[in-house]
Amino acid sequence: MTDAWQPAANLEIIKSRAKVLTQIRTFMAERGVLEVETPLLAHATVTDPNIRSLRPILHYPGSATTEKMFLQSSPEYTMKRLLASGSGPIYQITRAFRDGENGRLHNPEFTLLEWYRPGFDHQQLMDELDQLLQCLQFSPSRRRTYAGVFQENIQIDPHRCDLAELDSMARNNGLVTEEHDRTVLLDYLFSHCVIHSLGIDQPEFIYDYPACQAALARLTDTMPPVAERFELFINGIEIANGFHELRDAEEQRKRFEQDNLRRQNSGLPVNKPDEYFLAALSKGLPDCAGVAVGIDRLLMAVHDLDMISATLAFPIDRA
Repeated sequence: MTDAWQPAANLEIIKSRAKVLTQIRTFMAERGVLEVETPLLAHATVTDPNIRSLRPILHYPGSATTEKMFLQSSPEYTMKRLLASGSGPIYQITRAFRDGENGRLHNPEFTLLEWYRPGFDHQQLMDELDQLLQCLQFSPSRRRTYAGVFQENIQIDPHRCDLAELDSMARNNGLVTEEHDRTVLLDYLFSHCVIHSLGIDQPEFIYDYPACQAALARLTDTMPPVAERFELFINGIEIANGFHELRDAEEQRKRFEQDNLRRQNSGLPVNKPDEYFLAALSKGLPDCAGVAVGIDRLLMAVHDLDMISATLAFPIDRA
């Protein structure tokens, strides 16, 4: 008889998860950050070419009408709609979903902590996230720029090197592809040549990413411009992703269009931009910074675990 009915995480980890969530809520309450809830089910989803969304079918009562919806990969768009409506600082602990992600560091259903701080830039939000980490008994973090760790490990400037140089470097490190896309090449080199060395002795923030990886972050006025974005790493694993948030609706629409062009070129379905989100940006998003923290990966770091499934009561193979 199978034992798969039992939880994958042991009781110690299950209790630790509850304690961490309580500590997070206490931390936020002490700082006046409001806990909110937003829908998991929505009419639109992200355009990011690296994310595949799950699509349940909604049946309307008393009608043959059905509609394909999206399970959200992040509460970002709806939380920004709250910010544009005057919510002030907010956070949320929620489930999120991504298709095609399952393995040592991924489960299709996972838990996110996401929070936004009006009046903060990405440096100030790194300060606050570091304070939260220390409340969870991590040592103080350190910070390095994306360009700094890239040059240290690969000896090229990710902001200024040309595409041919990136392509050659990626191929020399095992990449087999005909796709000459700057973002793809940088992602490959970072994940294969840099990430393993990050956050080994202490939590580590990497910040100021190449402009082509801006996602929803604003760009600096420097030449070349850099994205005011950061990621947190512990033991070579990405734990969090944060931005000094882009507020320009037209620029955001252009980025969505660029994302969809990349999706189309990769044979992925095109996702219509979230018009509610773009309307909120047009109305006026306050100057703010936001971050998403993977709670399951954070628990991996707390307990020095190798598999994300060890932090989950019922990962996908036991759900």
